[in-house]
Amino acid sequence: MSTKLSERNWEEQKAKLKEKFAALTESDFIFISGKEEEMIGKLEIKLGKTKKELCEILKKL
Repeated sequence: MSTKLSERNWEEQKAKLKEKFAALTESDFIFISGKEEEMIGKLEIKLGKTKKELCEILKKL
């Protein structure tokens, strides 16, 4: 399962995630190319979702 995120559309995805999950803050979305797994791990903990669930949510955005 790939969590590779595109920097180009990351701002759009981030905005949609913030709409969907009000508990997320700007600091939850620090995107560093090559560090996607680390960010996904932080989101898993904050949202109580599995990696698979988060990947599905990101695919649907």
